[in-house]
Amino acid sequence: MRDTSRAEHAWPATESGALRLSTAVAGVIGAVALTVSVLSGSQAILLDGLFNAIYAVVGIFTLRVGRMVVAPDDDTYPFGYAYFESLVNAVKGLLMLGVSVLALYNAGVTLASGGSAISAGLSIVYAFAATLGCAATALVLRRVRDRLASPLVDADIENWQVNALISASVLLAFCLIPVARWVGWDPVVPYVDSLLVIVVVLLCLGVPVRMARRALRELLNRAPAAALADPVRASIEATLAPLSPVAVHVRMVRPGRLLYVTVHVVIEQGASLDIAAADRFRERLDTGVRSLISPVVVDAVFTAESRWAAPTAGL
Repeated sequence: MRDTSRAEHAWPATESGALRLSTAVAGVIGAVALTVSVLSGSQAILLDGLFNAIYAVVGIFTLRVGRMVVAPDDDTYPFGYAYFESLVNAVKGLLMLGVSVLALYNAGVTLASGGSAISAGLSIVYAFAATLGCAATALVLRRVRDRLASPLVDADIENWQVNALISASVLLAFCLIPVARWVGWDPVVPYVDSLLVIVVVLLCLGVPVRMARRALRELLNRAPAAALADPVRASIEATLAPLSPVAVHVRMVRPGRLLYVTVHVVIEQGASLDIAAADRFRERLDTGVRSLISPVVVDAVFTAESRWAAPTAGL
């Protein structure tokens, strides 16, 4: 019989454990990459080291945020801590984007100045080890994600997949350097490293852009995608149908993993709806939305005055 208890302990079983693993691996790979980049003279490895070093530093804050987002709201943060999750992912995406643009600029300058010589042997050893480390970390985090819903872990998985692709590309290019020398293409060799940086950055630029754009939209209170919003709206309207409301205004935002829904229900003047009945509808609304997504906060307001429910700029 399979020992499931041992299998559970063989991998990080919690979000916090997954984030600690990701931060630790990023720190190790970043330190090794920065050291190897100095010894080998490789800009591609320097880029890899900067990516991982930045991710390790941000990962320390991510661990703190991972604990904060599961805490309830309080007097200091009356709407909870969910927006910190979006903030961390926005910072990660923007930092990765900044490093990518800087690496692209430096690679262009190096190409224009005639390229650079690198130590292919040491670079190949590093790239091989880094590719294995990044791919293994991504696989471990994917196993964790199968057991819990965490935008923080999702962002780390994207990072390690990109990291694995970068390291594999670096490995392939560096393996071509001895081949180029063997066939007599020595004039090409100084340009390999800079060309590799440009290719890798252009291939992977979409990941930090998507990560930052998604997080910034959440910070700006943009409504979630229709794939999520439409079923939620349909559930709310079906739950309220017995009331025959005059109008229903549904507003929702999704900072990080939390869906926050406000429902303003306009009922007919003189309609009978006591507090107990209103609370029963609130319970049904919460249950219906929670069956689609969790965690979720559903606030329902019942009124006979349209002006308390209609869109407003607060003026």
